[in-house]
Amino acid sequence: MPKQIEDKKKILVRVKKIQGQVHAIERALEGDTPCAAILQQICAIRGAMNGLMTELLEVHLKDTLVAGESTEQQRHDELSDISKILKSYLK
Repeated sequence: MPKQIEDKKKILVRVKKIQGQVHAIERALEGDTPCAAILQQICAIRGAMNGLMTELLEVHLKDTLVAGESTEQQRHDELSDISKILKSYLK
């Protein structure tokens, strides 16, 4: 969880936008929207999710590895955890 209020607000705004995009796809599927338009919206959501991942990762690294008061072992463990998450994300 982001430690800075402004970071948390920015991330929550991104999540709410993504929720709006997902709801738009739901409405499009319930309606008569052409598949190409729905596929384009899915692409937009994927880009938004990538942006969310990037921003949250940046905040997390800043909060835990740069600004955090942690031992070398804790930083090593955190880096290992983040590496596993990134490998999973990039599959």
